[in-house]
Amino acid sequence: MPELPEIEACRRNIEPYLINQVIDYAVVRNLSLRWPISKEILNIRNQFIFSIKRRAKYLLIQLQHGWIIIHFGMSGRLMLLNQYEYPQKHDHIDIFMKNKIILRYTDQRRFGACLWVDNLSTHFLFKHLGLEPLSEEFNSQYLVNKLNLKKTSIKQSIMNNKIVVGIGNIYANESLFATGILPSRCSMHLSRKEIQLLVKNIKLILLNAIEEGGTTLRNFLQSDGKPGGFANKLKVYGRAKKPCLECGALIIKEKYKGRSSYWCQECQS
Repeated sequence: MPELPEIEACRRNIEPYLINQVIDYAVVRNLSLRWPISKEILNIRNQFIFSIKRRAKYLLIQLQHGWIIIHFGMSGRLMLLNQYEYPQKHDHIDIFMKNKIILRYTDQRRFGACLWVDNLSTHFLFKHLGLEPLSEEFNSQYLVNKLNLKKTSIKQSIMNNKIVVGIGNIYANESLFATGILPSRCSMHLSRKEIQLLVKNIKLILLNAIEEGGTTLRNFLQSDGKPGGFANKLKVYGRAKKPCLECGALIIKEKYKGRSSYWCQECQS
């Protein structure tokens, strides 16, 4: 599933081609993704694009009179086309620009979404979201306060979107390895020093992943069709039974509630 780095990389890639441009019209070939396509998108005409933003795992296109929310689900992605190409089976939405650029949404598993909203702050998708991990507000003191008396595992806590958004399974595993903390450690038992280092590593790993265009493990591709390069920098995720790149001990994998945790029993405690 595309997470924060993949969405942010996509945002940065498409922004120069769409900012200050005008949407001519949209063609929707499949009305039913995770939720029905908003009727405002079906009828969109001559809408100026003010900005391309991201909140958590959602790509946001700011228009004159509202916002388009795009969620990639499990397999969604956006492509920029310089000229029309005949759509394939899973190419569900084309947004045609006045400058002849086409923004195409593709989603094999159809768990994504394309919605319209007048006010982001009141929309149900955004009401209960936590802080952005790359924001100044997400700091060690904030996380200390959130983890105080919290009995869930630290991995569950940093993947909790009510605490901090966008840290998916890959980046949670990698951040905990970089910090030397076992994924199963009780959140409330972490020291202030450990939390401080964890916050630092979360930011560093997410920024590195964004610069690499995200992580491609199965079907995520960037808007130019290239795979994300961060997969080549993974230290523990997907490396079960392989030697740790730091100490040589075998990486351990364990599944909990449908999520796989990876760790090194020597480097993490």
